[in-house]
Amino acid sequence: MAEEPAAAKDDGAAARPRSTGTPPARASLARPGKVSWWIRLVVLIFALAAIGVIWTTNTLLTDRFSETTRNRAEVRLALFTGNVMSELQRNSVVPLLLARDPLLISSLNTSEYSVTSQRIMSAQTEIGAASIILLDVTGRVVAASDRMQITANQSQRPAFVDAVRSKDTVFTLSEGPTGAYDFSYSRAVLSEGRVVGVIIVGVELAKFERVLSGIADAVALIDSENKVILSTEPRWRSKPLDEALTEPPPANALERALQATSDWTRPSPDAYVGGEAVIRNEARIPFRGWRLVSFTTYASIRDQVNAVLALEIMGFAVLLALIFYILSRRARRQSAAFRRESAELRQLNARLKREIAEREKVEKDLAVAEQTLAQSSKLAALGEMSAAVSHELNQPLAAMKTYLAGAQLLLQRKRPEEALSSFQRIDDLIERMGAITRQLKSYARKGGEAFEPVDFRLCLSSALSMMEPTLRTRAVRISRNVPKVPVKVQADRVRLEQVIINLLRNALDATKDVAMPQIDISLSAGETASLAVRDNGHGITDLDNLFEPFYTTKKPGEGVGLGLAISSGIVKDFGGRLTARNATGGGAVFEVQLPILSASSQAAE
Repeated sequence: MAEEPAAAKDDGAAARPRSTGTPPARASLARPGKVSWWIRLVVLIFALAAIGVIWTTNTLLTDRFSETTRNRAEVRLALFTGNVMSELQRNSVVPLLLARDPLLISSLNTSEYSVTSQRIMSAQTEIGAASIILLDVTGRVVAASDRMQITANQSQRPAFVDAVRSKDTVFTLSEGPTGAYDFSYSRAVLSEGRVVGVIIVGVELAKFERVLSGIADAVALIDSENKVILSTEPRWRSKPLDEALTEPPPANALERALQATSDWTRPSPDAYVGGEAVIRNEARIPFRGWRLVSFTTYASIRDQVNAVLALEIMGFAVLLALIFYILSRRARRQSAAFRRESAELRQLNARLKREIAEREKVEKDLAVAEQTLAQSSKLAALGEMSAAVSHELNQPLAAMKTYLAGAQLLLQRKRPEEALSSFQRIDDLIERMGAITRQLKSYARKGGEAFEPVDFRLCLSSALSMMEPTLRTRAVRISRNVPKVPVKVQADRVRLEQVIINLLRNALDATKDVAMPQIDISLSAGETASLAVRDNGHGITDLDNLFEPFYTTKKPGEGVGLGLAISSGIVKDFGGRLTARNATGGGAVFEVQLPILSASSQAAE
């Protein structure tokens, strides 16, 4: 081998990896400092102020919206009370007018009712009454706005009985079979001072129940005895109001309207409907002691208050975020740096876990085949080296022939001392030939599993010796940087030489198309023994799949993609790792790192 230039040695020494106790990524990040006490005080004061403002706003708005809701309900109750009174007064005069109608009196006297029903239906349409019924003195329906009721006997109806007794317009409130109340005005029809019939006009107050639902969540019309006679909730009818309010509501629309809106900020409620707190409003109707009562839940009030509170909370949140942004900008930058590092570590950890799982899955199947593939790879290279070895043996054989001829001539001339010198040289040549054949045999034999302390330098020298015939055929500049002291590792020498030969062969193949090919070999010893083989070839395009079996960038017939996979497996068996990267100035760098064998470990061995 040619002597390496001094510049190459210096470059190799500069490229030697340096061991540091802290990874560069973590060493560059400083520990975030503790939050100052005054920052905590500012945040605490801000939080207390925000809570106080929200509490005060909630109290004021709840009272204000509650009062507004109560006033609105009172106004609506007053308007509805006027409507009810108007309906009652309008229908109260109808029996008086019809009782004086000559046509009706004549029909009752003559029992001729052919046009009576038509007259009553016309009156109902003009007046807008709910129903009009004409009964004779026996209580039989002789004419009605609803022809289905004609000939029915209503002599026991309270409206008929009261009208006959009083001979004046009377208001009758009677409960029907379904629980609904019947409101009607009745008056006796007189002819020459005697009762000949009764006119009954129905008042349709039930139509106001639909209107009542728009006033509040629940509305009830109660009489002087505190009994519900009309309500938006049918189950309350004919019951005392107190009993109706304590009855648990069923699963219907009213229950959904009165569902729980309990809140610690709600003021003291006026009443409870089915256990739910409500606002109660009451209006008196100047008719027989009637009252109109409405119940409104706090749901609408709570929605309005919550809308304002949500805006306040959002505003305080924005201010708090701004305070944190101003006071902790540096901390956020450090936190972002740590988050980025954590994300990268998580991604790396996830990728490593996936790779470990995949490799553990295939390593069980490849464990037996790996050694066979390694042997096949060595035997594949055996043919290439055989020619080189035979060429190497030809030189000692030719020299031996020359020395033998010279020794024979010296013996003939009686010069035995000089002849012995020639025989010694022949013996040296024979020893060299034996070393060459031993290298060939050891390379063709499978490496054993028993590791032993070996000098990394000797393995490198032996590998270069076996590659020397190939290197001589190529104009490749070789630069070596090897320490002067032994670099001991625990390994199998034959398999380690196989790894070095594979890396050298790949470097030779990578520089095949380069004008000035160069291979730099650097061996260093620190915390680990590191061998770096760098070439100035085309580099590596796919680093992720580089060590996968049968992956190759060579042309068909030049390789099957097993060399690096086998070499990586051998290095892992030694407890080290084989890595590859692209050099900054072009080309590729393959690095073998093995645990170094210290003096204490050798003593233990």
